Amino acid sequence: MCSCQEHSKSTTETAAKPLDNGVSFRVDDMTCGHCAGTIKKAIETTLPGTAVNADPESKLVTVEGFGDYAAIKSIVIGAGYTPSAAPASA
Repeated sequence: MCSCQEHSKSTTETAAKPLDNGVSFRVDDMTCGHCAGTIKKAIETTLPGTAVNADPESKLVTVEGFGDYAAIKSIVIGAGYTPSAAPASA
């Protein structure tokens, strides 16, 4: 996690939103631009060819070019953050 401030944890669960060529989900402990950059870099480095938009204001992360939420979730957890969603049923 980012060391710039104390992160709050939310227990709110919402479904990951599948996209045509990716996935969108919440990361409630992404609180600043540094957090967003860390998440974006972790995903894009591990999954070349993806495009990541991580918005700390809305707490939403959108990954285009790869739709395996379980793999993306593992990467985000490895970066020190907590995706608050489970993948939505198809």
